Amino acid sequence: MRIVFAVLRVAAAAAIVVAVVGQFAKSLSMVPDAGFFVVNFFSFFTIQSNLIGAVVLAIGAVLAFRSSGDSDGFTLVRVCATAYLATTLVVYNTLLRDISLDQATTLPWSNEILHVWAPLYVVLDWVFAPGRQPVAWRRLWIVAIYPLVWAAYTMVRGAIVGWYPYPFLNPAVKPGVGYDGVLVYVVAIAAFILLVGAGVIALSRTSWPYRTTAAAPEPVGSDAAARTMG
Repeated sequence: MRIVFAVLRVAAAAAIVVAVVGQFAKSLSMVPDAGFFVVNFFSFFTIQSNLIGAVVLAIGAVLAFRSSGDSDGFTLVRVCATAYLATTLVVYNTLLRDISLDQATTLPWSNEILHVWAPLYVVLDWVFAPGRQPVAWRRLWIVAIYPLVWAAYTMVRGAIVGWYPYPFLNPAVKPGVGYDGVLVYVVAIAAFILLVGAGVIALSRTSWPYRTTAAAPEPVGSDAAARTMG
């Protein structure tokens, strides 16, 4: 089963890379300021989360070919990647699907891979692929580090250059709302990411359908001693 998911991970990672490159090439050919465009393109949470997902899938494929289980550290990385891509799936399809984003013409097939199929696969991979380890609840806060850094970068850069990757982060989109309205969106999305992360961690702590667990230690006591002596 690990080999099957290794192959699927390679295919999914390749699809993400092709989708990102395809969209990048299409958009680059249609913009006048290539330098500004490149920074903008790689400032999208969708692009970043998908590239993170592609790297994690590629590493996961190598590990699946070589071993029967994932390390604790890699499992935690998978938790983060799964939470970010699940958030991309939900936020895009609930808030952004009918909004034209300012990155030139969108490639429909690339758009669907990056916003629907890649996130769906990563979620399904987390649920069904064997080898994940149980993740401690105290590590949930790690899931929030990257989104908070990205949000801070986005708002600071947006205030300097006057460009924001998503309309709900632009305080000038709705006059009178300003940064208070943006803060509501940021807090809501951060809370959602943590909620998704909690769900992902909860799944890691179940044995359904697959999970690699260490063998339980032999109990210390008279029964164990009796079995040893016998």
